[in-house]
Amino acid sequence: MLEQLLTQKTPYSLEKAKKKAMLLHELNQLTAIHLQNCQPYRSILQKSGVEHEASSLEEVPFLPVQLFKMMPLYSIPPEEHFKVLTSSGTTGQQVSRIYIDRNTAQLQSRTLNVIVRNFLGNQRLPMIIVDTDTMKNRLQFSARTAGIIGFSQFGRNHLYLLNHDMEVDWERLYSFLEKHEGQPKFLFGFTFIIWEYFLKAAQRLKKKVDLSGSVLIHGGGWKKLQDQAVDNETFKQVLLEEFGISSIYNYYGMVEQVGSIFMECEMGHLHAPDFADVLIRNPDTMRPAAIGETGLIQVLSILPKSYPGHSLLTEDIGVLVGEDNCPCGRYGKYFHVHGRIPKAEARGCSDTFTK
Repeated sequence: MLEQLLTQKTPYSLEKAKKKAMLLHELNQLTAIHLQNCQPYRSILQKSGVEHEASSLEEVPFLPVQLFKMMPLYSIPPEEHFKVLTSSGTTGQQVSRIYIDRNTAQLQSRTLNVIVRNFLGNQRLPMIIVDTDTMKNRLQFSARTAGIIGFSQFGRNHLYLLNHDMEVDWERLYSFLEKHEGQPKFLFGFTFIIWEYFLKAAQRLKKKVDLSGSVLIHGGGWKKLQDQAVDNETFKQVLLEEFGISSIYNYYGMVEQVGSIFMECEMGHLHAPDFADVLIRNPDTMRPAAIGETGLIQVLSILPKSYPGHSLLTEDIGVLVGEDNCPCGRYGKYFHVHGRIPKAEARGCSDTFTK
């Protein structure tokens, strides 16, 4: 089924009943695989008494996402570990370690491609990466580097905008813009880094940069910008005024489920693609919440074959807005993220970034 989904024209094509049945089948298979091959996962489910096959998505057993910081969890022999991804973290903070085999890595890359192409189209645009070149080790790297690598496939003639002191190389930027004059560009970066090190630097130094007609995709958390009273609408408006960028898409994702990200549509809603789903749970009872009720976000993905990350309870608060009826025309659930639960550790490439 996964192969079939990867060849669909759009990754938002399955209506509610068909998607639920497909996801339930795939997720039950993943639960069985990880029960058989990951001893810590098996012990957790046995102690929780949830080893049986789920009869609904709400019954699929979940792990708290923080568990990946506390113990190694994988379902493949060590010799098949192809990559190890680590979550973002502040100094001294434990980070998640996610063990990826070649098959899962390929599925993640292909799925990300299908999802992002739905917003970018098939053309590869000249690309500005609003970050430094963080690549040191291609087999073990952080969520920040994984994001840059993943999105780099959608552009060409890549320009890393920042040097290692997080300063814009203005000379290289203007040379790049001159070389690609009249062409739309694709920009990628993490929300806080774009705001703090590109936008504010341009304002402070009174630099004029024309990026009209370009597309920006960003993610990584909002806590640092919310602390500055900058919300999503303000972010978009200021970038439009400063650089002329009118197509700006936020996304919600995590290193524990690379690939099946939740992109923000033109209506400002985050969308679950056919490969994934989202549930909202009441934080007191853990019961599924209805549309419009705020609660903890649980994310489901059919991609994690090498580790038991197919059903995760996050520490993020959100609300379901609707399903299959977004005015943008995409099927699937759509939702908003309100932020982290109180006293939760900072996560995300933006929220944990320190210079």
